[in-house]
Amino acid sequence: MPDRARPRKPAPSVLPILIAAMVLPAVAAFFYFVLAQSLPIFWQRLAYALGKIVFVLPLLWHLGVERRPFPRGPRSSAGLMSGLLFGLFVTAAMSVLYFAGLRATSPFLAAADTVRDKLIGFGLNAPAPYAAFAVLVSLLHSALEEYYWRWFVFGRLREYLPFLPAAAVGSLAFAAHHVIILGVYFGWASVSQFVFSLGVAVGGMVWCLLYHRTGSLLGPWLSHALIDAAIFAVGYDLVIAS
Repeated sequence: MPDRARPRKPAPSVLPILIAAMVLPAVAAFFYFVLAQSLPIFWQRLAYALGKIVFVLPLLWHLGVERRPFPRGPRSSAGLMSGLLFGLFVTAAMSVLYFAGLRATSPFLAAADTVRDKLIGFGLNAPAPYAAFAVLVSLLHSALEEYYWRWFVFGRLREYLPFLPAAAVGSLAFAAHHVIILGVYFGWASVSQFVFSLGVAVGGMVWCLLYHRTGSLLGPWLSHALIDAAIFAVGYDLVIAS
């Protein structure tokens, strides 16, 4: 007797949503960091919050379209020590470079005024709100970025590409919205913008490698959180404490 069951539809291609996931954070950063910079505090904060809606995109696709099981958390602490060591290394290097020389250079002195204006625009130009935002970004936002960029973007790119090109493409996309932020602070197409953006891409590559080897986001997240905290410490010294 012939099987009259309705054939299963092929799984939808992830490529369109993957491309969107790589492009939208840069578009959102341009929206809330450039276009909205002259708006009142409420509207700048709202623009920033709206820009972060992009974080729900991977789960909507994973659960709603592909209908895969809810992602399981890390089953081990694999990669934690590597993530800790990399985070501490970058944090120490940043601190030495900043306090030993970069602090008094013209790019950082010029960036201080821009950073101060941006903090005023977001209502973060006092120690308490700045510290609260620093904790939020360092702990929560870094975790969301790791789930977004390493688990989804890099993880899905690995379904099409070998490790190295998948990590390179995903890390360059990860660095793209930082290019916009750094361009606002240090000037478009400046040497500082290029060097720091390259550093972000290299960090993304390291976190891709760590996630690829361990299958856990704990190491990349810990490393990411430490580096974000160090960046906020530099910002505090540059703007709030001065």
